[in-house]
Amino acid sequence: MKGFAKLIAGIGLLFLSSALPMHAQIDNGLDFTTSFSFYAGNTKMPAGSYTVTQTDIDASVLLIKSTDGNYSAFVDFIPTHAETPHAQSDVTFHKYGDTEYLNRLWVEGQKYGMKIDPTKAELKAAAAASPVEHSIAANKHQATIAPPEPAGANRSETSHGAL
Repeated sequence: MKGFAKLIAGIGLLFLSSALPMHAQIDNGLDFTTSFSFYAGNTKMPAGSYTVTQTDIDASVLLIKSTDGNYSAFVDFIPTHAETPHAQSDVTFHKYGDTEYLNRLWVEGQKYGMKIDPTKAELKAAAAASPVEHSIAANKHQATIAPPEPAGANRSETSHGAL
């Protein structure tokens, strides 16, 4: 009977953990600017402005891309939870010596955040020293709504041209 109870508890945890990623999401993207270089996964990103979006391919993967388009990285994340909705969007880094690692993202108004999976290099640095944690403000993208089409507009003529 104890084995059956453990099985049921395990299945319940599996369902709970599979539902959490649906809550941790960046609907329209997030922007931030750093004055320092940092690692996003295994990719070193220079100081600058960045946009974060979730990929359409996998909801647990983020795309970190410089606004000039020269640098980008895909990173896996684990949903993290707060008791109350986050008051502002921010990005948290862990610093070991002179090296910064992207650690967490929070989106304003959400209880769920995104903790970036640490790389082997970060785990090695963490084994040698405690991180200095610091956050910078981020801006949540606003949803854009397309303007309505004028009354009487003929979709076939406007989108495909005259036949």
